[in-house]
Amino acid sequence: MNLTKRTQRVREEAFRLGFDACGFARARRLEREERRLEEWLQQGRHGNMDWMENYFDKRVDPTKLVPGAKSVVSVIGSYYHPGHERQKEQQDMPKFAKYAQGRDYHKVYKKKLKKLFQFTSQLLGGLDGRVFVDSAPVLDKAWAARAGIGWIGKNSNLLNKEIGSFTFIGEMIVDAEFVYSATASDHCGSCTRCIDACPTNAIYEPYRVDGSKCISYFTIELKEQIPDDYQEGIGEWLFGCDICQDVCPWNREPRYSRMEDLAPRDDILDHDIDFWEELDLEQYDALFEGSAIRRAKFEKFKMNIATVSQNLDR
Repeated sequence: MNLTKRTQRVREEAFRLGFDACGFARARRLEREERRLEEWLQQGRHGNMDWMENYFDKRVDPTKLVPGAKSVVSVIGSYYHPGHERQKEQQDMPKFAKYAQGRDYHKVYKKKLKKLFQFTSQLLGGLDGRVFVDSAPVLDKAWAARAGIGWIGKNSNLLNKEIGSFTFIGEMIVDAEFVYSATASDHCGSCTRCIDACPTNAIYEPYRVDGSKCISYFTIELKEQIPDDYQEGIGEWLFGCDICQDVCPWNREPRYSRMEDLAPRDDILDHDIDFWEELDLEQYDALFEGSAIRRAKFEKFKMNIATVSQNLDR
């Protein structure tokens, strides 16, 4: 089977599994991204996410992560569902980032990527490699851009003209070759809506985000209390943030997801702050079973509730 045919077959299978785009890039060291990442880390833009300093070589070179790798196959799929419209219409209500309102995407995507890997292995009569869903030192957005399925926008999210940015990314790093995609061009133009809208000024210049000032960082990664200077900027966000994506023109009509497991759960929406203030550990475990929200442990989640409660009372 020639390279064109095998590339087409793998892409078709990715679509059948529910992904919205699939692209192919040659596995090689990401020299440009390496310099940017090194500078970003040296400036302390990662806050207390010390794990981002680990495995630096593997992070910028997939052949260090998967010896013998020849290709990085990237997939993206929308997680946007009609149910997400409800939160946009709510006023003075606690909010969750859309990606976290359904089943934990790590579980959903890993299962589908394993099926794609098995299909590719059977197609080629054998395959060596690994699949990744935000679970190893892989620069997933950089590889998706290299694979031509989007560009990295001014808010540092991956953008696709037809799909938007409410997407998850996954990869197969494998020892097979394919027809490699052209890198996608940038379509942000002169727009600065994401920069202007960020209440904590985390997007300190186009395409540069200070992770230590992002609302997602404050409500998920930071285990301590949110600093006083940033508490008001958290607004109503209990977990994560969608502000820079909600204002993006490429998300005016985001593509709906074909993965039902990612649909928002009714039992975590429509609750006012009084409900969350009364939340105990048993309720927390029951509500967020199988959810990415569990990444913020109960104690941290209660800190976030206190911050949002204070902001709603302002």
